[in-house]
Amino acid sequence: MNELDNVLNSMKEKYREIFLKSADAIKDRVDEIKPIDFDGDIFDTYSSDSVGVSWQDAVLKMFEDDISHEIFRKWNEIIAYRQNFHCKGCATCCNLACSEFSPEELKLRAANGDNFAKQFTSIFIPYNSKEEFKDIYPEYIKLLEKHTDDDVYFYHCPKLNDCKKCSDYENRPQICRDFPDNPLCILPESCGFYEWRKEVEPVAMMLHAMVEIIDYYKKKIPNKKD
Repeated sequence: MNELDNVLNSMKEKYREIFLKSADAIKDRVDEIKPIDFDGDIFDTYSSDSVGVSWQDAVLKMFEDDISHEIFRKWNEIIAYRQNFHCKGCATCCNLACSEFSPEELKLRAANGDNFAKQFTSIFIPYNSKEEFKDIYPEYIKLLEKHTDDDVYFYHCPKLNDCKKCSDYENRPQICRDFPDNPLCILPESCGFYEWRKEVEPVAMMLHAMVEIIDYYKKKIPNKKD
């Protein structure tokens, strides 16, 4: 448990440092296109057709046409790099698939056309109790219980055989083929994608921070266009 706690605390500290650096970098980009000799702040309210509004519009355009495209490109590079790593068959993801949605909520989402929910409910079934899944990855379960107030529901795939191998591997759904698709998720060292996550973590954190910061700007700039 202490090891996973250390991993999580280290991630939080790294993210805080990267977030602050990213915030400074984006502020520099915003200031670079600020009109010369203009004293206003990007979050101030200005009259229509003023220099301030033009600056705000230019900043929002930069976010949309420049920075957001770069974030998207780098994120796709991270996902593409994942192809250099392969599943080692530890079966943790098959035995411990988790979701913030209950079985009932997933079924409802699937019925409403959610493709991910359709795939998930077609392959995974819920555990009957916590005791059934706690022994699979106990440190991870304790970590979640300690650090989150939200409910997390665990599921497992009934197609695993006694050797922890998928009995229908060639026909596995896309969500299984794509897992893990989040380079910031916590993975056991036995996972074949553990090293991938470890390598790309700094860049993934930077991209995540930039998305959060840009979203903040978009919400706080008062003259944004709908």
